[in-house]
Formats: sequence, C-alpha cells, structure tokens
Amino acid sequence: MCGRYAASRRPEDLTGLFGVEKWEPEETLAPDWNVAPTKSVYAVLERPLKDAAERRPVRQLRALRWGLVPSWAKNPEGAAKMINARSETVHEKPSFRRAFETRRCLLPADGYYEWVTGAQERELEEQGRRKRTRKQPYFVTSADGSVMAMAGIYEFWRDPTLPGDHPQAWWATCSVLTTDADPEPFAQPHPAPEPGPRSLAEIHPRMPLVLPPERWDAWLDPARTDAQELRALLAPPPSGLVRAYPVTTAVSDVRNNGPELLEELAAPEESTLF
Repeated sequence: MCGRYAASRRPEDLTGLFGVEKWEPEETLAPDWNVAPTKSVYAVLERPLKDAAERRPVRQLRALRWGLVPSWAKNPEGAAKMINARSETVHEKPSFRRAFETRRCLLPADGYYEWVTGAQERELEEQGRRKRTRKQPYFVTSADGSVMAMAGIYEFWRDPTLPGDHPQAWWATCSVLTTDADPEPFAQPHPAPEPGPRSLAEIHPRMPLVLPPERWDAWLDPARTDAQELRALLAPPPSGLVRAYPVTTAVSDVRNNGPELLEELAAPEESTLF
C-alpha cells in the first residue's frame, strides 16, 4: 500500500522532467518529507485548459488532495480511506472506474514509507504480552535517486453546501494505484544492514505502482479509454530498481516533517524487530 510518502522536489524540476506545459505558481507546495492522507500533493495530468479556445489536452502540474472523493459522493468523509486503489480491480470498482478510464495522473515522489513488525514482536502480541506491536519504518526509494512516478487517478467533487463561485466549491482529489510487492531482493549500493528485510514483500504485501518513463505518455493520454489497453500499462516495474533502509520512528508522527526523516539508520531502532 502507500500510506505516507516524501515529496520534496521543486515544481521547476518537475515541469522539466515530465514535460509540463502549464502550472500555476499559486499552487506551489512546500517540500514535504511526511506526506499524509488528505494533504495536497503534486500531480502531473493532461486535460484541456479551462476557458481555452483550443480544447486540446495540456500537460499540467496541479495540486490535488490525496484521498479520492467520487464525483457522486454525498460528502467527502471517506476521502482518507480512498488514498489507494488496487491496480488489479481499479477498472471495475464504482469509486474508481470512471477516473481510471478518463482521469489518470502521475504522482511524483522521492520515495515512500512502509512499516514492518518483526516476528518476535508479533509473537509477543499473540501471547497477549503487548497490546500494540512496535513497528519499524523503512523508506523505499529509487536506487539511482531518480523521482518515483506513482500511477494515480483523480476526480472532481462539487461541494453542494457552497455556492458555485466559492473558492472551495470544487475538490480535486486523487488516489495512488498499488500492486503486489516485489519479492525479489532490493538493489543495494552496499550490503544491507543485518538484520532487516531483503525485499519489499518482506515489509508489506503491497506497494505503489511506479511507472517507468516509457509509459508516462500513454498513461496520461485522456484519449485512451479502453480498459484492457489501460490495464496493460499496469504491469509492475522491473525488479532491482529500488532500495529500502530503516529510518527514524519519528516519521510515524505526522507532525514531524523535515529532511532528517529520510536519514538512513545503521540498523532498525528496535533490536528485536528481526
């Protein structure tokens, strides 16, 4: 799954990397090393510009709220639960189907966090000796330091309690697509610290679906609406492109935010994790 990630790249860098034609400076977001559900995030998408004479799709960098609200929802209360959409079923779920067909985006990230509970901790919990297991966060990022482009979908929701000209009358929201976690060993610039997980599947059974650059154009193209053709773009990326390392448990508190959250620890904070 994807429940927290880091996004610190400047909009100037993202516009060049993704070939963005349009972005509004007033939508500039501060670097965020602890992106949590319902926060605003950068998204790359293609759609015609509002009130433009030419109705061609324009690649844009937009700020969307993380946690999708379907256009038909009566209220946005379930947004925090709609941060992820399974790539295997996104084409058939009522909440995601229309967005998958016509409103797809890329969500740039430095990487994402995932939490793992060690075997000894789980055993203690099962024995009733701990009410809550201790979890060690890991940061998963590209082995070469490049931006991760997570596959996403987005929606627009009209708040019926506000007048049409109210600045908050329309919500633009998004979800991250996920897939089965890669069971193959991590790419490592040096031997991984012991003890610790050796693959994404050892941390969590799901992972965000990261699209390689050669799929970006097809994924963003709103003219592509055939579900079967779109599903072909959802193949997991090749193995060996990411690394993961333990980071401070401070990231578990959404109030903490700063580049220090990404600092690699020599070993997990809890010695009993593995």
